[in-house]
Amino acid sequence: MTIVHLRRARASLVLDARGPGLPRVVHWGADLGPLTADDLPALVDATVPPVVPSSFDAPTVLSLLPEASAGWSGRPGLAGHRDGRDWSTAFRLAGVDVADDAPEPGRVTGGGEAVRVSEEERDRGGAGAARVTVRAADPGAGLSLTVEITLTAAGLLTVRHRLCNDGDRPYEVRELTPVLPVPAVATELLDLTGRWCRERTPQRHPWPMGAWVREGRHGRTGHDATLLLVAGTAGFGFGHGEVWAVHTAWSGDHVTVAERRPTGEATLGGGELLAPGEIVLGPGEEYATPLLYAVHSADGLDGLSDVLHTHLRARPEHPRGPRPVTLNVWEAVYFDHDLDRLKGLADRAAEVGVERFVLDDGWFRGRRHDRAGLGDWWVDDEVWPGGLQPLIDHVRKHGMQFGLWVEPEMVNPDSDLFRAHPDWALQAPGRLPPEWRHQQVLDLAHPDAYAHLLGRLDAVLSEHDGIAYLKWDHNRDLTEAGHGGRPGVHAQTVAVYRLLDDLRARHPGVEIESCSSGGARIDLEILRRTDRVWASDCNDALERLSIQRWTGLLLPPELVGTHIGPERSHTTHRVHDLGFRAVTALFGHHGIEWDISGIGAAERAELAAWVALHKRLRPLLHGGRVVRVDHPDPAVQAHGVVAHDGSHAVYAVSRLTTSVAQVPGVVRLPGLDPARRYRVRPPAGVPEPALLELAPPAWLATGGGVTLSGSVLGSVGLQLPALHPEQALLLEVGSVE
Repeated sequence: MTIVHLRRARASLVLDARGPGLPRVVHWGADLGPLTADDLPALVDATVPPVVPSSFDAPTVLSLLPEASAGWSGRPGLAGHRDGRDWSTAFRLAGVDVADDAPEPGRVTGGGEAVRVSEEERDRGGAGAARVTVRAADPGAGLSLTVEITLTAAGLLTVRHRLCNDGDRPYEVRELTPVLPVPAVATELLDLTGRWCRERTPQRHPWPMGAWVREGRHGRTGHDATLLLVAGTAGFGFGHGEVWAVHTAWSGDHVTVAERRPTGEATLGGGELLAPGEIVLGPGEEYATPLLYAVHSADGLDGLSDVLHTHLRARPEHPRGPRPVTLNVWEAVYFDHDLDRLKGLADRAAEVGVERFVLDDGWFRGRRHDRAGLGDWWVDDEVWPGGLQPLIDHVRKHGMQFGLWVEPEMVNPDSDLFRAHPDWALQAPGRLPPEWRHQQVLDLAHPDAYAHLLGRLDAVLSEHDGIAYLKWDHNRDLTEAGHGGRPGVHAQTVAVYRLLDDLRARHPGVEIESCSSGGARIDLEILRRTDRVWASDCNDALERLSIQRWTGLLLPPELVGTHIGPERSHTTHRVHDLGFRAVTALFGHHGIEWDISGIGAAERAELAAWVALHKRLRPLLHGGRVVRVDHPDPAVQAHGVVAHDGSHAVYAVSRLTTSVAQVPGVVRLPGLDPARRYRVRPPAGVPEPALLELAPPAWLATGGGVTLSGSVLGSVGLQLPALHPEQALLLEVGSVE
């Protein structure tokens, strides 16, 4: 066959596809530059592992699908059987197809032996990807395998396996997991865990021998989802170190794994976590894995984010217009819906600059509390005798969009729908799962349940003039989620995707937020169908600093809802100044989750100033490169966004608690053009934070800021003031060329 070299942006992939078995990944990581037809065979030969004494007589080959037949003794790439047979495979290569969408591919061949499929992408985020399709078969096992590999213009790698049953009897798939090799220099692991209102908590440790396995068994992505599983060189940080990472793009049960073998191999991988009997392929049927996203960076975690954010922003479905400042009424009114009160809240929202007004839970039949009504998606005539249109019209007269909360996948047992169709709930034979928030889950793989739900959602949107946005919630795990007597999470997940696709096709102008008890359904597959996520139900600014920081490892700011909550947080009861709450919420899809109808004129004016500042900075915040500061003091957290042309930046420095040192250390401002000169100062029009008893640094005390080169700001930094705990300083940086 051939050797394939893919190049895009800052990444390379080299595959040894000379057969007879599945190709070996020779290299995945940094761009190797242009390699000739002579270089590639030499590279392949130079990386073949030696024969291990007292082991196999030939080198063990770690292929795109690890197989015991090739000597692999780690976690299998494929686990399955056909009535207890065909449990081990020995796939043989049938063909390799290479496609290149780059405008100047620079294809080079040498003696039919080596192929370099593309040059480095010329334009940042440009359209153009390199694709490899590997076809293989094992006639003895009655299986064929297709591996689809794409290297995007941004340098992001995706891998998907497709397994087809070529036999005449059913074949059960227990596991099919794409994996990629990682070099021995990666000695540390980082991933995320969490819970409700404490999502995206980082955990880090040395990478030992054996497997580090993260399984999500929630039937949704989960509050404790890894988002990214990162392997890196010792001591890697946001701005330094070499790192490799994978993301499993699936909204149901999933697994992400890092494995290091005593024989020297190390891999990262991920796929769907399948229940017994969940995927049984009939003759001719196929199973496709979720996409495994893989990304490499030579510049630390910020480099990973830069590749991912660039890729996401280049998608056709990525939101293009300014992300409207959103007010959601949940923490203002809860279930207490009153037209006049909500009109008054809309008036206040318009005064402070809100652009989207969202009516949350409580508008539909029987929904006076969270124990009833889910499933009955008709406007409650008792609460809304004139329907929702009067409120919608009032909101739109202010120039704001109108949004509505729904939780379509759930049903309360106390609902007309459940009383009529108890069989439409996901369940094990003979019993319902335990209730969660007084809810069960509708079986969307049931054709009648699916048709009913799509019809009701379509009707709600069609019968009202002006609903532009749905906050789509999902407030429980899928436990004992059975469909037709068999495990049903896979079918449910596929049905949810289809429901979103069908609804978007009927109402293409309606935006949808993925909200799932806060941040429990955040992954790149749900984001192919939604326009933003709700990072957490916790609006406590101190908690949100960490939640947003680590959610941003995967997602750019414009996809993450970041709202200003009330002075006293509804979830933690912590009290924060408006400035701290506003700076924290500034860096995202900005909004308000607060009853602003009762605040005074001075506070409304300050809130309006923060909203106006966000709108002014919005093109930068939602288009620039995210940077995070590796600061030695755990009491200080700093991050920013820098324009790609280096002309403009904004940074936030937050004091989380008191420090051991009386005077905090200098804070570097990374990401700026070293050759440019910049003026650094707090933005005008918003209050400055409270300081400790120490006087502010001289450069800040003058009010004019300081002018220094990007090299100095990035390498030396600035002495920051001694902020009180839970205060934040915002710095705007502009080029003074």
